[in-house]
Amino acid sequence: MCLAIPGKVIEIIEKERLAIVDFMGLKKKVDISLVEDVKVGDYVLVHVGYAIQKLDEKAALETLKLWEEIRSGV
Repeated sequence: MCLAIPGKVIEIIEKERLAIVDFMGLKKKVDISLVEDVKVGDYVLVHVGYAIQKLDEKAALETLKLWEEIRSGV
């Protein structure tokens, strides 16, 4: 089973094709070379350190809400 988590791009590191992505407060470097036209403020779906697609904000926030419910045991 594959698991991908949405996060919000908060910084782009152009030289390395990396982004700093915020996952519910946890910030990580993510390789964005597989996804075109990633900008600060975009939401991306990340699997094993690679952004695999962009998400619209509504879908990302709905998914993050579900993750938060799982995390809090609701």
